[in-house]
Amino acid sequence: MKTLPFLRRQRALLNCAPITEDRFADRSMRSAVSRADGSDEFVNQQNFDRAVAALVRLVPIPPESAEWFPDKDLIRGSKWNWKKMARNPAVLSISIAVAVIAGVFVFQLISRLNDFPGSATARKLLTVAASTRPVMLDPVSTEAGTLSDLFFMKNGLEHYDVPAEFADFRTIGCRVFEDEESRRIAQIWLVEKRIQLFLFPAERNTKTGAVLGFPGWRYVHQEGWTGTVTEHSGVCFMAALRGSEKDLVPYIANAKE
Repeated sequence: MKTLPFLRRQRALLNCAPITEDRFADRSMRSAVSRADGSDEFVNQQNFDRAVAALVRLVPIPPESAEWFPDKDLIRGSKWNWKKMARNPAVLSISIAVAVIAGVFVFQLISRLNDFPGSATARKLLTVAASTRPVMLDPVSTEAGTLSDLFFMKNGLEHYDVPAEFADFRTIGCRVFEDEESRRIAQIWLVEKRIQLFLFPAERNTKTGAVLGFPGWRYVHQEGWTGTVTEHSGVCFMAALRGSEKDLVPYIANAKE
């Protein structure tokens, strides 16, 4: 009962057997050809198939239809050069993806290289500066440098001193608030270019409690705002404004490192 289906499958395989002399990859095809090899029917079929294939190769492809077919060099299996590979859509897509990933990695690496203790807090405070309105602060018209006494007497904040570079500018208002980590932040709004000043606790070593200080002034950026930060006596000071570094450079150009 199983002989008839088997013979039909053998016949079907022989009808589509390749005309090349190469080794057949499919095991069933190899078995069918091996069984029929040398028979008059199979030899006649192979000769007929080769004759038809040779005739088809002689038929010229009209120019208007040539673009529908792959490049003949690719059909013959010729090696790709770098120009052909560069024009391949898959290669282009992979190259673009790799370039984007590399760009993101380089951007993050540069950002990390510019980081300093307290930079994450400074960026958050730039967001606070962008959302602050003058009515949110207590009105105070004085020199910024005098507010350190107010912060100490009213809020018990020590060393919340405004550096000399910004101490002489007049103020619009000030306030003290707590961030999400319950750190007390002092905020001052200046008349000068509507600069906002922030004083906040410096980062500390989690094991020893030592202050993680850093020398000079460092810059941070966040959504169109720029801040310049320095640390002194365990307190970080930041001057922030909407703009770029060049807008803050004149204020700290003569600062001592």
